[in-house]
Amino acid sequence: MLLEKIEDANDIKKIAVEDRAVLAAEIREFLIKKISVTGGHLGSNLGTVELTMALHLALNLPEDKIIWDVGHQSYTHKLLTGRRNGFDCLRQFHGMSGFPKRKESNCDAFDTGHSSTSISAGLGLVKARDIKGEKNTVISVIGDGSLTGGMAYEALNNASKLETNFIIILNDNNMSISENVGGVSKYLNNIRTATGYQDLKEGIYNALLNAPGGNGMVNRIRRAKSSVKQLVIPGMFFEDMGLTYLGPVDGHDIESLIRVINEAKRVKGAVIIHAITQKGKGYSPAERHPARFHGAEPFDIETGLPSKPRNVANYTDIFSTVMCKLGQRDERIVAITAAMPDGTGLKRFHNMYPERFFDVGIAEEHAVTFAAGLAAGGLIPIVAVYSSFLQRAYDQIVHDVCIQNLPVVFAIDRAGLVGSDGETHQGIFDFTYLSGIPNMNICAPKNKWELSDMLKFAVNLKAPIAIRYPRGTAYDGLREFRAPIEPGKAEWIYKEGEIALFAIGSMVCTAEHVRDILKAEGYQVSIINARFAKPIDREAVLEACGSHKLIVSMEENVACGGYGERVLECMSDNKKHNAYLNISIPDAYVEHGNVALLKQEIGLDALSIAQRIRERLKEL
Repeated sequence: MLLEKIEDANDIKKIAVEDRAVLAAEIREFLIKKISVTGGHLGSNLGTVELTMALHLALNLPEDKIIWDVGHQSYTHKLLTGRRNGFDCLRQFHGMSGFPKRKESNCDAFDTGHSSTSISAGLGLVKARDIKGEKNTVISVIGDGSLTGGMAYEALNNASKLETNFIIILNDNNMSISENVGGVSKYLNNIRTATGYQDLKEGIYNALLNAPGGNGMVNRIRRAKSSVKQLVIPGMFFEDMGLTYLGPVDGHDIESLIRVINEAKRVKGAVIIHAITQKGKGYSPAERHPARFHGAEPFDIETGLPSKPRNVANYTDIFSTVMCKLGQRDERIVAITAAMPDGTGLKRFHNMYPERFFDVGIAEEHAVTFAAGLAAGGLIPIVAVYSSFLQRAYDQIVHDVCIQNLPVVFAIDRAGLVGSDGETHQGIFDFTYLSGIPNMNICAPKNKWELSDMLKFAVNLKAPIAIRYPRGTAYDGLREFRAPIEPGKAEWIYKEGEIALFAIGSMVCTAEHVRDILKAEGYQVSIINARFAKPIDREAVLEACGSHKLIVSMEENVACGGYGERVLECMSDNKKHNAYLNISIPDAYVEHGNVALLKQEIGLDALSIAQRIRERLKEL
């Protein structure tokens, strides 16, 4: 296999030109085989095989720098930099990350995980290069989906002032996770389909090349800002910003890509190469269903179907069902997503109520302020978003929603540990970054029934509220405990003595297991379903202090600024001197891996918690 000859960066240059297509096929076959076992981002990687090969052939790594926006399309890059063996433990605990990691290879120029950051980071590397007097090439690769993010335009505006080389490759596959929406997508579609422009440009260039002195004229036309494309494509958005535009180019034609990259290197300023690619290319199930294969679970290669079909509902499914029912009952309810109708469970709502569904693209900041405007206009907006992505809109939550006390509902999916995507995607900060905001209410359900009840409560609250729920199977236990949701009120589940477990959200299930372990050893254990991280139920805390010697708070959030700090603050304010134990995530970023393993590693599993409680009791 040709792929086996690539053991380090730049080894691809040893592969004969006529064998490059064979290597591309081998890479696709390798990725499909490995990701079918481990799971991972398949569609985006299959779509960037030739583009990545061209980058590695045109550049000299690690001296030259490639910054991958989001980074989930960097698998071929990892293969071409000698990390083939790492794919056996891709996205597993202590294994190779599914995203670029500087600590993993000096060929990874910048750690990424969220969208729309690569141009800003690349511009920083360019300025650092220039200040240090270096001559290396810096290339930021950004997808058309990521180009809907406002940060990308802030960076483009800044890059337009450059007088030294900076290359931006627009990887245009008409997809983010789901199909792209909005004006940028429409604009790029017009460029993609402008065959008249392509034919005219090729005809003019060929005619000039055949004329005496034509080669020089062609080069001058390419360098001129008022080039042929200015006359044929209305607006030329990028050129009007002061950026040189090259393309569109076939993103699966390696030789054409190499030529245009080398041409771009000669530009004294920022240059955009517009490459057209196909998400999922080379694997028909991924070509037909690119959204499903964005982040794929292990699957059967022949059929493309999951190896382990999911037979039980997850929290996203529950949210999806309840949203449709709420939409039927109240025409004021509208739904907003930032390019993730499938991932957040809003696809069914979209199908049922298309006029009340809004996909704003990868633009979380805009999504939140847009929701604030909808609320100010008398509607009840529900913003469905992953926990790690909502943190991108912190200022908008403070400034546009909470200062005005507008009734925006934040349905926060993937809260807590999410597993295989690692540090950039763990939803372990939302209690912290939301708790400090006046007017914000924060709650978390113990099971699927309580998620339904909390959503119904939230749409009637007439104030900002966040409901956070985890990734994975919706817990079905404790269904007999379903006290009505009241603002800031906890729910006593088991009322005994000695040890009081104040658990919130996903940790209520864990608290049950902890209680079983300790009860078997003769301890008396109460469980209080906290429900609200803000405001907390201070009366429940004080009541527990009066009848228990150890108070334990349990949350799937970092300790700093989390629910446990509010419990301890309540105890301190009321001069309660009970022993206290905070069970939470340490002040650290949590790497990728199976969630159960991660919980064991950081002491958030039932056995570890029970042991910590025993140790704390021994100190009393």
